[in-house]
Amino acid sequence: ATECNCSLGNFDSQVGACGFNSRILSFVYPIRLVRVNEDTMELIRGPDGVCIPCQPGEPGHLVGRIIQKDPLRRFDGYLNQGANNKKIAKDVFKKGDQAYLTGDVLVMDELGYLYFRDRTGDTFRWKGENVSTTEVEGTLSRLLDMADVAVYGVEVPGTEGRAGMAAVASPTGNCDLERFAQVLEKELPLYARPIFLRLLPELHKTGTYKFQKTELRKEGFDPAIVKDPLFYLDAQKGRYVPLDQEAYSRIQAGEEKL
Repeated sequence: ATECNCSLGNFDSQVGACGFNSRILSFVYPIRLVRVNEDTMELIRGPDGVCIPCQPGEPGHLVGRIIQKDPLRRFDGYLNQGANNKKIAKDVFKKGDQAYLTGDVLVMDELGYLYFRDRTGDTFRWKGENVSTTEVEGTLSRLLDMADVAVYGVEVPGTEGRAGMAAVASPTGNCDLERFAQVLEKELPLYARPIFLRLLPELHKTGTYKFQKTELRKEGFDPAIVKDPLFYLDAQKGRYVPLDQEAYSRIQAGEEKL
């Protein structure tokens, strides 16, 4: 993002890394990974109210300290004050400071190399692109006669980011998935099309009428755990096919192209 006050680059071709920051001289470039609740993506703070820095191997939200007198560290903000509030956190590095929230969850190794893990909020990253769950949900619901649809990202071994998965409320369990895949090609770019589908009787909502995605995300696409009908987008056939234990094992082993 052009407004971001912290950027990363993989300048020495470390495989899989998206950047580097010295763990010894971390003060030179004031960025940090801070702990987040992986279910709610809220910042976790210590008893003093300051954000808790992550240890190597621990996923955390990438933040950049805002220093208004430094042209490289300043953040001028947006015209929309509400958008500003979502991007600025207080008491991050120390009491009284401010930091820019990138929306990216990364992991740092022992040497200081950073690896992309996830996106916060109502987006996830797949094939190098940010996918808006809200936009995809709206499109799928329209194509499925306004059915309730919850879209979320699930981890797939050997891939970066998360693959899209859609849980569709289908009381009858009937859906013309072949036609659905054909129409989807015209409606959504390749990276935004759900890789996995789950058909279930109904979707549970919170008190504020938002879909409860935490359990859906935890259960993922494992047919040994999920008893609802599961399907995945077969790249060769160009349509959704049943996801059984054999197909699941191929995907886990990286033998199935997604």
